[in-house]
Formats: sequence, C-alpha cells, structure tokens
Amino acid sequence: MNKEICNAIEQIVSASNVLKDEPMSRHTTFRTGGPASLFIRPDNEEQLIEVMNLIRKLGIDYFILGNGSNLLVSDEGFDGIVISLGNLNDIHIEGKRSIYAGAGAMNSQIAAFARDNSLKNFEFAAGIPGTIGGAMIMNAGAYGGEMKLVTKSVKVLSPTGEVMVLDNSSMEFGYRTSAIKGRGYIVISVVLLLEKGDKETITQNIQDLAAKRREKQPLEFPSAGSTFKRPVGYYAGKLIEDAGLRGFSVGDASVSEKHCGFVINKGKATSADVYELICEVKKKVYENSGVTLEPEVIMLGKF
Repeated sequence: MNKEICNAIEQIVSASNVLKDEPMSRHTTFRTGGPASLFIRPDNEEQLIEVMNLIRKLGIDYFILGNGSNLLVSDEGFDGIVISLGNLNDIHIEGKRSIYAGAGAMNSQIAAFARDNSLKNFEFAAGIPGTIGGAMIMNAGAYGGEMKLVTKSVKVLSPTGEVMVLDNSSMEFGYRTSAIKGRGYIVISVVLLLEKGDKETITQNIQDLAAKRREKQPLEFPSAGSTFKRPVGYYAGKLIEDAGLRGFSVGDASVSEKHCGFVINKGKATSADVYELICEVKKKVYENSGVTLEPEVIMLGKF
C-alpha cells in the first residue's frame, strides 16, 4: 500500500490502529492466512464512515472483518485493506427488553450481558465464536435459535455511504443469509429484542448448551465452525461421514473425528491445505451421494 494512502488513512484513524502487512493468521480462527496490505481498526462509527468514504473514493479493495471465525484467507494474503470492527464493541441496555451492541461485540459477551440483566432467548448464541455484525450477515443460529428471532433493528452503512436503519422485516433473513450479505451493507450496530427471564435458568441454559458443544464439537482445535451449509433434506456432517471421510486429511488440515462437519487445523495447516481439503470433500461427497455441498466459509484472496 503506497505511503500517500497510508498517510490519508492515518488522518482519520490513529497510526497505532493502522498496521502494514499484518498476518491474517492472527485474526482468523483457522489460524492461517498471509498478510493484509493494510489492516485498520476504526475507533468508532464516525471513523468507520469516514475511512470507508475514502477507500471507496480511491477504489481500493477492502474486506470488513469481525472475529474472523468464518474466514479462510489465502496464504498469499490480501492485496487490499482489512477493516476490523473490533473497537465497535459497546453493549448497553436500551429500554426494558432491548440490548444495543456495536458490530464488533462478541456474541459470547452479549449473551453474558443478557444473562446478567435477566434477559432470555440469546442463550443459543453464547457459543457462536463471532461478532454480532457477522452474525447478522449470516443469520447465525444454533440449537433452535437464530438471529432472525431476536433482532429488532440493524444500523448499516450502504455502499453509497448512507447510514440506514433496517427493521427485522427489511433484513430479509434466510438460512445463513440476509439483506446485508446481498447488498454490500456494513453493520454498524444492532438492537436485540429479548424477553425477561430468570437469571439462574438463563445461566443453566448457557451452561447446558456449552456442554453439548464440548461433547460434539472439536473445540480444542482451530476451525471455522461448521465448514459447509446444511443441504436441504440432509446434514453435511452425515454426508461427509457416509463418504468415508471421517479423519480425512490434507497436510495438517483434517475432517474432524468428533464431528465430520468441521474442518480443523491440527497444528501447521496452511490455507492451501484447508482449501484443498474442502474441494476434495465436496468432490467425494458428490460422487457418493449426488449432493453438492456449499462451503459456509468465506474465501479471501487468491485460491
């Protein structure tokens, strides 16, 4: 990234929050990926809007980063700007049953905040390893819950620089998708609408779901969670197991022995290993069942 662009960005975002050639392996849950040419962390909504206006004006490729929990970055890295929303993480009560959360707030933190304020129905998200901004894009869900059921409104920045507030119906939530994903919006903040509940019951629900995750998911290894979307009428993990791929590996990338729907990094996997494994799994599952698996993981860079 040339010096003039860096200087222009540092007029908006403090120099300490502008990193050059930042390894993306530090910012993804796969723990793989080469460097981003520029990695920036706006401190607030105003900085985000201003820096996005500049980036779009200059026509530079960019990627909006939450927790990197659903992301595979090329080993060559990303020749553009990664904008982390990690500093937009404020959480507070709005009204009696609503929670405001900045896009960079972790789902686990919001679930704990809801519990501490005796608000229920967000327990399902306590173990989703990402931010609320990413959860809105994907309509993240687990154990019968999904963002569609708890979202009141979402504040977004449009590709033209307009700040908009979308209500639940305008979000066009679907299975692992939303209006955010299709229209290039950037999530700024979210208001969740929950229900009053008993704190002890909420705490127990979170603990029970956490135990289920530990029992069934390979949480001890770096991964991006469920690697594939659930095909209509099937379960991705069962299709992968039926194709004889439990434990199948490429380098240190492997189909989890515990849950075949997870691709894990056993230690020294590269993004190329993970990508090749995903391609092989897709191929072998199709040959075995005729079902085409669609990755849930976002690919960034050249593969």
